[in-house]
Amino acid sequence: MSGPAVVTEGIARRFDDYWAVDGVDLSIEEGEIYGFLGPNGAGKSTLVRMLCTLMLPTRGRALVGGEDVARHPERVRLHIGVALQDASLDDKQTGRELLDLQARLYGLDRRERASRIEDVLRLVDIGDAIDRLIGTYSGGMKRRLDLAAALIHDPEILFLDEPTTGLDPLSRVAVWDEVRNLNAELGTTIFLTTQYLEEADELAGRVGIIAKGKMVAEGTPTELKREVGEDLVVAKLSGASEDLAAAVRSVPGVDDVFLERDGLVVTSRDGAAIMSPVAVALHGSGAKVESLTLRTPTLDDVFVQLTGSHLDDEESASGLRSPGSPSSVVARARTGGREEAADPRQAEARERDGEEGRDPDLVRSETSK
Repeated sequence: MSGPAVVTEGIARRFDDYWAVDGVDLSIEEGEIYGFLGPNGAGKSTLVRMLCTLMLPTRGRALVGGEDVARHPERVRLHIGVALQDASLDDKQTGRELLDLQARLYGLDRRERASRIEDVLRLVDIGDAIDRLIGTYSGGMKRRLDLAAALIHDPEILFLDEPTTGLDPLSRVAVWDEVRNLNAELGTTIFLTTQYLEEADELAGRVGIIAKGKMVAEGTPTELKREVGEDLVVAKLSGASEDLAAAVRSVPGVDDVFLERDGLVVTSRDGAAIMSPVAVALHGSGAKVESLTLRTPTLDDVFVQLTGSHLDDEESASGLRSPGSPSSVVARARTGGREEAADPRQAEARERDGEEGRDPDLVRSETSK
Protein backbone atom coordinates (compact mmCIF):
# COMPACT_ATOMS: atom_id res chain seq x y z
CA MET A 1 0.00 0.00 0.00
CA SER A 2 1.35 3.42 -0.96
CA GLY A 3 -0.04 6.78 0.13
CA PRO A 4 -2.51 7.42 2.95
CA ALA A 5 -4.32 4.48 4.53
CA VAL A 6 -7.74 6.14 4.19
CA VAL A 7 -8.76 8.95 1.84
CA THR A 8 -12.23 10.36 1.26
CA GLU A 9 -13.11 13.04 -1.29
CA GLY A 10 -16.49 14.66 -0.83
CA ILE A 11 -18.01 11.38 0.34
CA ALA A 12 -21.72 11.59 1.10
CA ARG A 13 -24.68 9.33 1.86
CA ARG A 14 -28.30 10.30 1.31
CA PHE A 15 -31.39 8.77 2.90
CA ASP A 16 -34.55 9.91 1.10
CA ASP A 17 -34.25 13.72 1.21
CA TYR A 18 -31.71 13.80 4.04
CA TRP A 19 -27.89 13.73 3.86
CA ALA A 20 -26.60 11.62 6.77
CA VAL A 21 -23.02 12.30 5.59
CA ASP A 22 -22.55 15.39 3.47
CA GLY A 23 -19.23 15.91 1.69
CA VAL A 24 -16.57 14.63 4.11
CA ASP A 25 -12.87 14.90 3.17
CA LEU A 26 -10.34 12.84 5.12
CA SER A 27 -6.72 11.78 4.76
CA ILE A 28 -5.41 9.33 7.37
CA GLU A 29 -1.79 8.25 7.25
CA GLU A 30 -0.47 4.72 7.69
CA GLY A 31 0.17 3.87 11.34
CA GLU A 32 -2.03 6.67 12.65
CA ILE A 33 -4.70 6.42 15.36
CA TYR A 34 -7.45 8.72 14.17
CA GLY A 35 -10.30 9.62 16.51
CA PHE A 36 -13.68 10.45 15.00
CA LEU A 37 -16.08 12.31 17.28
CA GLY A 38 -19.70 13.26 16.93
CA PRO A 39 -23.04 13.14 18.75
CA ASN A 40 -25.63 10.46 18.07
CA GLY A 41 -26.93 10.81 14.53
CA ALA A 42 -24.03 12.98 13.34
CA GLY A 43 -22.98 10.50 10.65
CA LYS A 44 -20.12 8.61 12.33
CA SER A 45 -21.45 5.10 11.84
CA THR A 46 -22.72 5.87 8.34
CA LEU A 47 -19.22 6.98 7.31
CA VAL A 48 -17.63 3.89 8.88
CA ARG A 49 -20.04 1.59 7.05
CA MET A 50 -19.16 3.22 3.74
CA LEU A 51 -15.45 2.88 4.42
CA CYS A 52 -15.95 -0.79 5.34
CA THR A 53 -17.95 -1.48 2.14
CA LEU A 54 -21.16 -2.19 4.06
CA MET A 55 -22.85 0.76 2.34
CA LEU A 56 -22.32 2.51 -0.98
CA PRO A 57 -21.68 6.27 -1.09
CA THR A 58 -24.33 8.37 -2.80
CA ARG A 59 -21.59 10.62 -4.14
CA GLY A 60 -17.87 11.23 -3.72
CA ARG A 61 -15.34 8.47 -3.33
CA ALA A 62 -13.20 6.75 -0.72
CA LEU A 63 -9.93 4.83 -0.96
CA VAL A 64 -9.10 2.39 1.83
CA GLY A 65 -5.76 0.63 1.62
CA GLY A 66 -5.37 2.26 -1.81
CA GLU A 67 -8.54 0.57 -3.14
CA ASP A 68 -11.83 2.20 -4.11
CA VAL A 69 -14.59 1.10 -1.72
CA ALA A 70 -17.27 1.21 -4.46
CA ARG A 71 -15.31 -0.31 -7.35
CA HIS A 72 -13.26 -2.93 -5.53
CA PRO A 73 -14.96 -3.75 -2.20
CA GLU A 74 -13.52 -7.28 -2.15
CA ARG A 75 -9.97 -5.87 -2.28
CA VAL A 76 -10.74 -3.35 0.47
CA ARG A 77 -11.90 -6.16 2.77
CA LEU A 78 -8.51 -7.84 2.56
CA HIS A 79 -6.91 -4.72 4.02
CA ILE A 80 -9.33 -4.04 6.87
CA GLY A 81 -10.51 -5.42 10.18
CA VAL A 82 -13.84 -4.22 11.57
CA ALA A 83 -15.32 -4.21 15.08
CA LEU A 84 -18.72 -2.53 14.95
CA GLN A 85 -20.78 -1.27 17.89
CA ASP A 86 -22.73 -4.51 18.31
CA ALA A 87 -20.48 -7.56 18.44
CA SER A 88 -21.98 -10.40 16.37
CA LEU A 89 -20.90 -13.30 18.55
CA ASP A 90 -22.42 -16.76 18.89
CA ASP A 91 -22.87 -17.50 22.59
CA LYS A 92 -22.83 -21.26 21.89
CA GLN A 93 -19.31 -21.22 20.46
CA THR A 94 -16.11 -21.01 22.41
CA GLY A 95 -13.86 -18.04 21.78
CA ARG A 96 -11.35 -20.26 19.97
CA GLU A 97 -14.04 -21.74 17.73
CA LEU A 98 -15.20 -18.28 16.73
CA LEU A 99 -11.66 -17.15 15.87
CA ASP A 100 -11.09 -20.32 13.87
CA LEU A 101 -14.31 -19.77 11.91
CA GLN A 102 -13.37 -16.18 11.19
CA ALA A 103 -9.96 -17.32 9.91
CA ARG A 104 -11.65 -19.90 7.66
CA LEU A 105 -13.78 -17.14 6.13
CA TYR A 106 -10.56 -15.43 5.07
CA GLY A 107 -9.28 -18.64 3.46
CA LEU A 108 -6.52 -19.47 5.96
CA ASP A 109 -5.45 -23.13 6.07
CA ARG A 110 -5.27 -25.12 9.33
CA ARG A 111 -1.67 -24.25 10.13
CA GLU A 112 -2.18 -20.55 9.36
CA ARG A 113 -5.34 -20.48 11.45
CA ALA A 114 -3.61 -21.95 14.50
CA SER A 115 -0.70 -19.54 14.12
CA ARG A 116 -2.90 -16.47 13.73
CA ILE A 117 -5.06 -17.40 16.72
CA GLU A 118 -1.96 -17.58 18.91
CA ASP A 119 -0.72 -14.28 17.49
CA VAL A 120 -3.92 -12.39 18.24
CA LEU A 121 -4.20 -13.90 21.70
CA ARG A 122 -0.78 -12.45 22.49
CA LEU A 123 -2.06 -9.03 21.44
CA VAL A 124 -5.54 -9.23 22.96
CA ASP A 125 -5.71 -10.61 26.50
CA ILE A 126 -8.54 -13.14 26.74
CA GLY A 127 -6.73 -15.70 28.91
CA ASP A 128 -8.26 -19.08 29.73
CA ALA A 129 -11.68 -17.79 28.68
CA ILE A 130 -10.73 -18.47 25.05
CA ASP A 131 -11.84 -22.10 25.49
CA ARG A 132 -15.06 -21.25 27.32
CA LEU A 133 -18.47 -20.62 25.77
CA ILE A 134 -18.89 -17.00 24.71
CA GLY A 135 -22.19 -16.92 26.57
CA THR A 136 -20.20 -16.93 29.83
CA TYR A 137 -18.15 -13.86 28.86
CA SER A 138 -18.52 -10.43 30.44
CA GLY A 139 -19.19 -7.41 28.24
CA GLY A 140 -15.52 -6.47 28.33
CA MET A 141 -14.42 -9.97 27.34
CA LYS A 142 -16.84 -9.98 24.41
CA ARG A 143 -15.44 -6.67 23.20
CA ARG A 144 -11.89 -8.04 23.36
CA LEU A 145 -12.90 -11.23 21.53
CA ASP A 146 -14.58 -9.15 18.81
CA LEU A 147 -11.35 -7.15 18.52
CA ALA A 148 -9.36 -10.38 18.21
CA ALA A 149 -11.72 -11.61 15.46
CA ALA A 150 -11.19 -8.36 13.56
CA LEU A 151 -7.42 -8.99 13.68
CA ILE A 152 -7.38 -12.65 12.66
CA HIS A 153 -6.27 -11.99 9.05
CA ASP A 154 -3.60 -9.43 10.08
CA PRO A 155 -5.28 -6.34 8.60
CA GLU A 156 -3.39 -3.13 7.85
CA ILE A 157 -6.31 -0.92 8.87
CA LEU A 158 -8.63 -1.46 11.82
CA PHE A 159 -12.03 0.22 12.17
CA LEU A 160 -13.33 0.41 15.74
CA ASP A 161 -16.84 1.84 16.00
CA GLU A 162 -17.37 2.96 19.61
CA PRO A 163 -15.46 -0.05 20.97
CA THR A 164 -15.87 0.75 24.67
CA THR A 165 -19.49 1.90 24.80
CA GLY A 166 -21.22 0.30 27.77
CA LEU A 167 -18.03 -1.03 29.36
CA ASP A 168 -17.05 -0.42 32.97
CA PRO A 169 -14.00 1.84 33.55
CA LEU A 170 -11.55 -1.04 34.10
CA SER A 171 -12.65 -2.85 30.92
CA ARG A 172 -12.44 0.40 29.00
CA VAL A 173 -8.85 0.98 30.11
CA ALA A 174 -7.97 -2.62 29.14
CA VAL A 175 -9.31 -2.06 25.60
CA TRP A 176 -7.33 1.20 25.41
CA ASP A 177 -4.14 -0.65 26.30
CA GLU A 178 -4.77 -3.24 23.61
CA VAL A 179 -5.46 -0.58 20.98
CA ARG A 180 -2.17 1.13 21.87
CA ASN A 181 -0.30 -2.19 21.66
CA LEU A 182 -1.73 -2.96 18.23
CA ASN A 183 -0.64 0.40 16.94
CA ALA A 184 2.80 0.33 18.56
CA GLU A 185 3.74 -3.31 17.86
CA LEU A 186 2.17 -3.85 14.44
CA GLY A 187 1.90 -0.31 13.11
CA THR A 188 -1.82 -0.89 12.50
CA THR A 189 -3.73 2.15 11.28
CA ILE A 190 -6.73 2.61 13.58
CA PHE A 191 -9.89 4.56 12.76
CA LEU A 192 -11.69 5.00 16.07
CA THR A 193 -15.18 6.45 16.45
CA THR A 194 -16.11 7.33 19.99
CA GLN A 195 -18.46 9.33 22.16
CA TYR A 196 -15.91 9.45 24.98
CA LEU A 197 -13.82 12.60 24.80
CA GLU A 198 -11.33 11.13 27.24
CA GLU A 199 -10.88 8.16 24.92
CA ALA A 200 -10.03 10.36 21.94
CA ASP A 201 -7.71 12.49 24.06
CA GLU A 202 -5.99 9.37 25.40
CA LEU A 203 -5.54 7.42 22.17
CA ALA A 204 -5.77 9.56 19.07
CA GLY A 205 -2.93 11.42 17.40
CA ARG A 206 -5.48 13.43 15.44
CA VAL A 207 -9.19 14.01 15.94
CA GLY A 208 -11.96 14.83 13.48
CA ILE A 209 -15.29 16.22 14.66
CA ILE A 210 -18.47 15.68 12.64
CA ALA A 211 -21.83 17.36 13.23
CA LYS A 212 -24.97 17.09 11.11
CA GLY A 213 -23.07 15.10 8.50
CA LYS A 214 -20.29 17.65 7.97
CA MET A 215 -16.74 17.88 9.27
CA VAL A 216 -16.45 20.90 11.55
CA ALA A 217 -12.88 20.53 12.86
CA GLU A 218 -9.76 18.41 12.62
CA GLY A 219 -6.39 18.45 14.37
CA THR A 220 -4.45 17.05 17.30
CA PRO A 221 -6.25 17.19 20.65
CA THR A 222 -3.76 19.83 21.79
CA GLU A 223 -4.30 21.97 18.69
CA LEU A 224 -8.08 21.81 19.04
CA LYS A 225 -7.98 22.70 22.73
CA ARG A 226 -5.64 25.60 21.97
CA GLU A 227 -8.22 27.02 19.56
CA VAL A 228 -10.65 27.47 22.46
CA GLY A 229 -7.88 29.54 23.98
CA GLU A 230 -9.43 30.81 27.17
CA ASP A 231 -9.18 29.38 30.66
CA LEU A 232 -12.37 29.10 32.68
CA VAL A 233 -12.69 30.15 36.33
CA VAL A 234 -15.91 28.75 37.78
CA ALA A 235 -17.20 30.43 40.94
CA LYS A 236 -19.95 28.58 42.78
CA LEU A 237 -21.87 30.96 45.03
CA SER A 238 -25.35 31.83 46.20
CA GLY A 239 -27.09 34.95 45.01
CA ALA A 240 -25.25 35.50 41.73
CA SER A 241 -26.30 38.80 40.20
CA GLU A 242 -25.43 41.26 37.45
CA ASP A 243 -23.82 43.50 40.08
CA LEU A 244 -21.46 40.66 41.06
CA ALA A 245 -20.73 39.93 37.42
CA ALA A 246 -19.94 43.61 36.80
CA ALA A 247 -17.57 43.69 39.79
CA VAL A 248 -15.66 40.67 38.50
CA ARG A 249 -15.71 41.95 34.93
CA SER A 250 -13.73 45.00 36.06
CA VAL A 251 -10.81 42.83 37.24
CA PRO A 252 -7.78 43.27 34.95
CA GLY A 253 -7.22 40.17 32.80
CA VAL A 254 -10.87 39.08 32.82
CA ASP A 255 -12.26 38.73 29.31
CA ASP A 256 -15.90 38.12 30.18
CA VAL A 257 -18.23 36.91 32.91
CA PHE A 258 -21.38 34.83 32.51
CA LEU A 259 -24.15 34.35 35.04
CA GLU A 260 -25.15 30.80 35.96
CA ARG A 261 -27.88 29.45 38.17
CA ASP A 262 -25.33 28.59 40.86
CA GLY A 263 -22.61 31.15 40.25
CA LEU A 264 -20.39 32.79 37.66
CA VAL A 265 -18.15 31.61 34.84
CA VAL A 266 -15.16 33.84 34.14
CA THR A 267 -13.11 33.56 30.95
CA SER A 268 -9.50 34.70 30.69
CA ARG A 269 -6.34 34.11 28.67
CA ASP A 270 -4.49 33.59 31.97
CA GLY A 271 -6.80 31.97 34.46
CA ALA A 272 -4.14 31.38 37.09
CA ALA A 273 -3.27 35.09 37.24
CA ILE A 274 -6.86 36.23 37.85
CA MET A 275 -7.83 33.67 40.49
CA SER A 276 -6.82 35.81 43.48
CA PRO A 277 -8.14 39.13 42.10
CA VAL A 278 -11.47 37.47 41.27
CA ALA A 279 -11.69 36.05 44.79
CA VAL A 280 -10.95 39.49 46.25
CA ALA A 281 -13.56 41.14 44.02
CA LEU A 282 -16.20 38.61 45.02
CA HIS A 283 -15.35 38.98 48.72
CA GLY A 284 -15.46 42.78 48.44
CA SER A 285 -18.92 42.56 46.90
CA GLY A 286 -20.19 40.50 49.82
CA ALA A 287 -20.58 37.25 47.87
CA LYS A 288 -20.56 33.95 49.77
CA VAL A 289 -18.26 31.82 47.64
CA GLU A 290 -18.58 28.04 47.99
CA SER A 291 -15.76 27.20 45.57
CA LEU A 292 -13.51 28.80 42.99
CA THR A 293 -12.17 26.43 40.34
CA LEU A 294 -9.73 26.96 37.49
CA ARG A 295 -9.73 24.63 34.53
CA THR A 296 -8.10 24.67 31.13
CA PRO A 297 -10.04 23.96 27.93
CA THR A 298 -10.98 20.34 27.28
CA LEU A 299 -12.14 18.53 24.15
CA ASP A 300 -15.65 18.95 25.54
CA ASP A 301 -15.20 22.73 25.38
CA VAL A 302 -14.00 22.36 21.78
CA PHE A 303 -16.98 20.20 20.95
CA VAL A 304 -19.45 22.58 22.55
CA GLN A 305 -17.94 25.58 20.78
CA LEU A 306 -18.20 23.85 17.40
CA THR A 307 -21.50 21.99 17.70
CA GLY A 308 -23.41 23.68 20.52
CA SER A 309 -23.83 20.48 22.56
CA HIS A 310 -21.88 18.25 24.91
CA LEU A 311 -20.77 14.94 23.42
CA ASP A 312 -20.87 12.95 26.65
CA ASP A 313 -24.12 14.34 28.10
CA GLU A 314 -27.06 11.95 28.00
CA GLU A 315 -29.08 14.88 26.68
CA SER A 316 -26.88 15.27 23.60
CA ALA A 317 -28.58 12.35 21.87
CA SER A 318 -31.68 14.49 21.47
CA GLY A 319 -29.82 17.72 20.85
CA LEU A 320 -30.67 19.06 24.32
CA ARG A 321 -28.20 20.39 26.84
CA SER A 322 -28.07 22.11 30.16
CA PRO A 323 -28.33 25.82 29.35
CA GLY A 324 -26.48 26.76 32.50
CA SER A 325 -23.36 24.66 31.99
CA PRO A 326 -20.15 26.70 31.71
CA SER A 327 -19.29 25.43 28.25
CA SER A 328 -22.79 26.07 26.95
CA VAL A 329 -22.70 29.65 28.20
CA VAL A 330 -19.35 30.30 26.55
CA ALA A 331 -20.44 28.57 23.35
CA ARG A 332 -23.58 30.70 23.08
CA ALA A 333 -21.56 33.85 23.61
CA ARG A 334 -19.17 32.89 20.82
CA THR A 335 -21.88 31.88 18.37
CA GLY A 336 -24.02 34.96 18.81
CA GLY A 337 -26.41 33.21 21.18
CA ARG A 338 -27.94 30.93 18.56
CA GLU A 339 -29.37 27.60 19.63
CA GLU A 340 -29.45 24.64 17.25
CA ALA A 341 -31.54 21.55 17.87
CA ALA A 342 -30.52 18.25 16.36
CA ASP A 343 -32.59 17.10 13.39
CA PRO A 344 -34.56 14.03 14.56
CA ARG A 345 -34.08 12.50 11.11
CA GLN A 346 -30.41 12.00 12.04
CA ALA A 347 -31.33 9.40 14.63
CA GLU A 348 -33.75 7.79 12.20
CA ALA A 349 -31.05 7.60 9.53
CA ARG A 350 -28.68 6.04 12.06
CA GLU A 351 -31.23 3.33 12.76
CA ARG A 352 -31.60 2.68 9.03
CA ASP A 353 -27.83 2.46 8.57
CA GLY A 354 -27.85 -1.21 9.41
CA GLU A 355 -30.54 -2.10 6.90
CA GLU A 356 -30.08 0.03 3.79
CA GLY A 357 -27.28 -0.36 1.29
CA ARG A 358 -25.44 -3.20 3.03
CA ASP A 359 -23.40 -5.63 0.97
CA PRO A 360 -24.95 -9.13 1.35
CA ASP A 361 -21.61 -10.97 1.31
CA LEU A 362 -20.16 -8.89 4.11
CA VAL A 363 -23.37 -9.09 6.10
CA ARG A 364 -23.06 -12.89 6.01
CA SER A 365 -19.41 -12.65 7.07
CA GLU A 366 -20.25 -10.30 9.93
CA THR A 367 -23.08 -12.52 11.12
CA SER A 368 -20.81 -15.55 11.11
CA LYS A 369 -18.31 -13.96 13.49
